[in-house]
Amino acid sequence: MVSIFIVEDDESLLNLYKKALSLNGHNVVACAKDGEEAINTYKSLDKKPDIILMDHRMPVKSGLEAAREILALDDDVNIIFASADKSVKEEALSLGIKSFKDKPFTLDRLFKNIEKAINSS
Repeated sequence: MVSIFIVEDDESLLNLYKKALSLNGHNVVACAKDGEEAINTYKSLDKKPDIILMDHRMPVKSGLEAAREILALDDDVNIIFASADKSVKEEALSLGIKSFKDKPFTLDRLFKNIEKAINSS
């Protein structure tokens, strides 16, 4: 079972991810609704998640800012970045993010990317 930390400010997407990931056998260990909360939550987790599913456009701190700070704490973390803003793709990947998903994407594609990220670790 893969442990996943979801960072998403859109409540409907957050709920969709939680349900779909759980139904697919994954364990959602934490959720955050903005970049600052994501950093604080990540720091507080005793057991770090296998995957972080990170949105880009969020209040307080963006996904790029949060990813940069989390990767500074742990450069082995697997972050799957999800954004409708394709202009940040190159920057996100240059930070060390494992995968960039253009929103909207299918859940099947997300599940395949989770498997790929875990198998490449």
